[in-house]
Amino acid sequence: MKKQLQVMKFGGTSVGDPSCISRAAKIIVDAARDYRCVAVVSAMSGVTNRLIEAANHARTGNGAEATAILEALRKQHETALVSLIPHEKDREGIRRKLEEVLAEGRRLCEGTALLRELTPRTLDAVSSLGERLSAPLVAAAVKETGAQSEAIEATELIVTDAFHGGAEPQMQLTRKKSQARLRPLLEKGIVPVATGFIGATVEGQLTTLGRGGSDFSATILGAALDADEVIIWTDVDGVLTADPRLVPEARTIPEISYREAAELAYFGAKVLHPKTLNPVVQAAIPVWIRNSFAPERPGTKITPEGRSIGGGVKALTAIRDVTLISVGGPGIVGLPDVVGRTFSTTAELRANVLLISQSSSQNDICFIVASADAQRTVEALRKEFAQDLAHQDVEHITVDPNIAIVAVVGENMRGIPGIAGKTFSALGRDGVNLIAIAQGSSESNISFVIEEKVVKTALRTAHREFGLNAAS
Repeated sequence: MKKQLQVMKFGGTSVGDPSCISRAAKIIVDAARDYRCVAVVSAMSGVTNRLIEAANHARTGNGAEATAILEALRKQHETALVSLIPHEKDREGIRRKLEEVLAEGRRLCEGTALLRELTPRTLDAVSSLGERLSAPLVAAAVKETGAQSEAIEATELIVTDAFHGGAEPQMQLTRKKSQARLRPLLEKGIVPVATGFIGATVEGQLTTLGRGGSDFSATILGAALDADEVIIWTDVDGVLTADPRLVPEARTIPEISYREAAELAYFGAKVLHPKTLNPVVQAAIPVWIRNSFAPERPGTKITPEGRSIGGGVKALTAIRDVTLISVGGPGIVGLPDVVGRTFSTTAELRANVLLISQSSSQNDICFIVASADAQRTVEALRKEFAQDLAHQDVEHITVDPNIAIVAVVGENMRGIPGIAGKTFSALGRDGVNLIAIAQGSSESNISFVIEEKVVKTALRTAHREFGLNAAS
């Protein structure tokens, strides 16, 4: 019988230093005994941030600082190479590959410093260097640990559109290229180690899938290869009932549904990139979240249906670094298309609206965007409504940056009456004031807006109220 196919992804902390890479290599080699395996790797932790820093130094004309960062990264990867591969003879080919990638980085930074311009295309090329440095190291470590392996750049596998910094995969073309490139290796028992986070346009121009996009790479490849499962190896035990830094009693959830996981990812649970599950939903491929630092723990399994725990609410999450923008005043009641104009303005900026709440009197529309998008959103709205503000049809466009969103998530909340009531009366008892409330028609999420300073209280109150402390 043909061995099952497993696509496994290792995040930055899971390949953060030589000992982490060795641990990841052992996980891969152990799995390769029972499965055909494809590994997808992130850059070593912190490397992508350093590369973006180098690109920004170059943009201001400070080429020397950019070169110094690249030199520090060269030393870091050389140290890892020496630590992982004992024989100098075996290091030579890998070192050559690393030098090629770093030379490309130097050329990109020199060009940027010369022109003092950093285009999205160049930023993608610089940001991608971390994965292109880590994949050869991981592949070499896998070989050293006892399985045949080959490092592969995902520009050969994942075809995307041309939106730099957050490209979308073209699944049909990706399927064709991935099957053609990876199937022959898998037939021979070779473990491909692919760069996460990266793709390429039809013309071969490198793109990236957005920050944290290596999870997304793994599920794209999982769907393209008809994998039996995808495992995301990270530094937490799975999906938790809440952020353990804010709620010490938080527990790992054994199984949740695609919808629940997507809601949690969207609302800031750091364990998954928001787009991760899109490619696998149709094929119903299970996705595991497991801890590479404690591989004996079972982790969380994400499946189409999840598993009911009886109480409706599965988990809580909070997003900070968000800003509440209100457009309002009594004059807007008779004003046509205020809602349409508001959201077409934000859409033009590609500002992601996280939550919307409107009073039934229509006196006020409030919505939330990431704080990074707030200033340009408000400027664009003031421009759009300039005349209405002058005539006082729109009285105000106000901003409140000191807020946070808390989301209460659970697939089975729809059939259970009183969850919203229970949530809000518990928060009221603990003195948490609600600024706005939104419930999706899917009824798998109730979100509310509170002051940022009471996030911890709100999460602990709701966690206790729904008995998540004792969740199995």
